[in-house]
Amino acid sequence: MAGKADWGSSGLPLEGDDPSARRAGAFMRPDAPTCAPDERLQDVRARLGEWDTSFVLAADGVLLGRIGRSALASDEDVSTEEAMTEGPSTIRPSARLDWSIRRMEKNDLSSLPVTSSDGRFLGVLTREDAERALLGA
Repeated sequence: MAGKADWGSSGLPLEGDDPSARRAGAFMRPDAPTCAPDERLQDVRARLGEWDTSFVLAADGVLLGRIGRSALASDEDVSTEEAMTEGPSTIRPSARLDWSIRRMEKNDLSSLPVTSSDGRFLGVLTREDAERALLGA
């Protein structure tokens, strides 16, 4: 039987002293670029725009990996599956902003993918967005 933690991890609203409005799900960017494992790296690179990363998703939306800056800087003509870093560290929508920022700082990350408890990609929380949100809180 699912409980309160699973409720919040699914991105459903939390109330009380630390409501959803102060958690990762409220500030994640659902517009983060994604790709399929069989796409060519050069095609993904061409459509990134402002982003310096892309997330590799299975057909059912489960996060498989992340294409980072070094892979994107490469001129190799490979699939995203070959170029990705498998099993990137993730957070749930219910993650507290201050905890998320500390985790990004500790691991020298500029962002963390946000997934549901079943691994489906929901978006990305950038350190910049999280820090801005905490300053405004």
